Amino acid sequence: MRAYIGARIYPVDAPPFDDGVMLVDDGHIQEVGADVRVPDGVETVDLSGRVVIPGMVDAHSHAGMWGDGEGDASRDGNERPGPIAADVDAVDSVNPHHRSFASCREGGVTSVMIHPGSGNAIGGLCFAAKTRGEIVDDMVIRAPTGLKGALGENPKRGSGKDSPKTRMGTAALIRDYFARAAEYGRKKDADKDPDPDAGFENALRVLRGEIPFRVHAHRADDIVTATRLCEALDIRYNIEHCTDGYLLAEFLGHRELTAHVGPGLSSRGKVEVANRDERNAALLHAAGVRVCLVTDHPFLDVRYLMAYGGVAHKHGLPFDATLRALTLTPAESIGIADRVGSLAKGKDADFLVLAGEPFRYRSPILSTFVEGEEVYTRQQP
Repeated sequence: MRAYIGARIYPVDAPPFDDGVMLVDDGHIQEVGADVRVPDGVETVDLSGRVVIPGMVDAHSHAGMWGDGEGDASRDGNERPGPIAADVDAVDSVNPHHRSFASCREGGVTSVMIHPGSGNAIGGLCFAAKTRGEIVDDMVIRAPTGLKGALGENPKRGSGKDSPKTRMGTAALIRDYFARAAEYGRKKDADKDPDPDAGFENALRVLRGEIPFRVHAHRADDIVTATRLCEALDIRYNIEHCTDGYLLAEFLGHRELTAHVGPGLSSRGKVEVANRDERNAALLHAAGVRVCLVTDHPFLDVRYLMAYGGVAHKHGLPFDATLRALTLTPAESIGIADRVGSLAKGKDADFLVLAGEPFRYRSPILSTFVEGEEVYTRQQP
């Protein structure tokens, strides 16, 4: 057992406290609080003057599967050329030795949800993982965590003969996919033994409420189309990116949905992000949308997720909501909040030691811990 003492601790699911104590053993938090007694003989680490927060959770990442300095050879996010790639699974593309995982640890991201890309109308399964490990199967926290879908420009770029050329074509393909999957399911239920189809099996997971449909949508009209499609199907869903969400804040707030907002701090590199506004997260939150801040790594380098939080806070997202948007809210969205996202007894000992208060320029991440192991230490200049 080890005791971390003296820090200001932000549990996230409870008010912060000073001169805190956190007992860690066997990769888990045993106790955390201001009045926790340190047992005799336990090794102590004095963090006086420091701040401790949960490890951040990035709910939309392509870590381990997308370029990031390695070029085309490691761009394994989109299965081409067809528009429907429902049978693929992101876990089969992830290289745990990829440099992006070191970037995650440096950036204080201890858990990620890794998505297929958005080049297909239906892109395959997502999964959640820790950001340290040698074997991807050992890193998995939960799989699958959703089925990826995409609207807008990206699926229109497909090279296959069946690839959509318009937004209405993309929507039609998604409707048809779920309709054919529902018929497949009816045949299974009636013991008619249809030919096995992994892509339809993944759709049934969505239709039966086992996993959500996670829909890439930047532009306002694409966001509305996502709600129209998903509500007609009566399925759980969330909006990935939600760049124009602030233009629809009241409309979205009535739906009590989760938006994975980001990447921020990046260019307006295509038409559908022309309206990017750093007030987006704050305006969505004010309207009642559950907001997660995401990097879409490598499109925002994961090392700067905390900085993105600082910008969102600067533009109106309250401090507590910003901290939750980087920790507990994404953990809840992914379905892993029983293990990560807050500092509480029994949870994984995933935490960060900061030089000062979160979201301040002079408060760098000094150390990152995953399951009680220090996996990143800042080198002093």
